[in-house]
Amino acid sequence: MQQANKIFIIGFMGSGKSTRGRQLASSLGWAFIDLDKKIEEMAGMTIPDIFSEKGETSFRKLESEALDRTLSESKTVISTGGGTPCSGDNMDFMLANGLTVYLKMTPAMLLTRLAKSPEKRPLLKNVDKKTMFDFITAKLAEREGCYSRADITVDSFNTDNSELYSLIKNYILE
Repeated sequence: MQQANKIFIIGFMGSGKSTRGRQLASSLGWAFIDLDKKIEEMAGMTIPDIFSEKGETSFRKLESEALDRTLSESKTVISTGGGTPCSGDNMDFMLANGLTVYLKMTPAMLLTRLAKSPEKRPLLKNVDKKTMFDFITAKLAEREGCYSRADITVDSFNTDNSELYSLIKNYILE
C-alpha cells in the first residue's frame, strides 16, 4: 500500500471508532470526520430518525453519499458506522482511498458497552437485553468478512493510542 492521507476507522458499533478516531486525529494534527454526524447534517435528522422514518435502505444510500464526499479530504481521520464497510462498494472505496483500520472487539466486550444505551443504536432498538449477546455475535460474524479486509486490525480493547499511532505511522503521509 502507498502512503495514505486519509484513515478510515471501521468496526462494530461500540468498538470506539469515534473516540479513537478523534484521539488519533488529534495526535496526528489531522482533521476528524464522524461519518454518522455528516449523514445527520446531510439529512437534517438523527440516525435513529432516518432509520425509523426512511428505513435502512435510505440510510445506507446516504451513508455511501457521505463517504463519497470524503474523497477530496486530505490528512483526515474518518470514523465510519458499523455497517459502512459492508454496504455496497464502501469497503472497496475506503481501501482505494486511504488506510483502513479495524478496531476489533469480542462480542462480550461489545455487549458490556452496548447494553448501557441500546436505544441510541437503531439496529438494537428491538433487541431485548436477553438476546443482545446472540444478536451481537451473529451480526459481528456476518460483518467480519468485510472488516477483515482492513489494512490494519487492532485489538481495540488492549491497544492504547500511542500503540495505534506506532502501527499506522509507516502508512501515512505526515
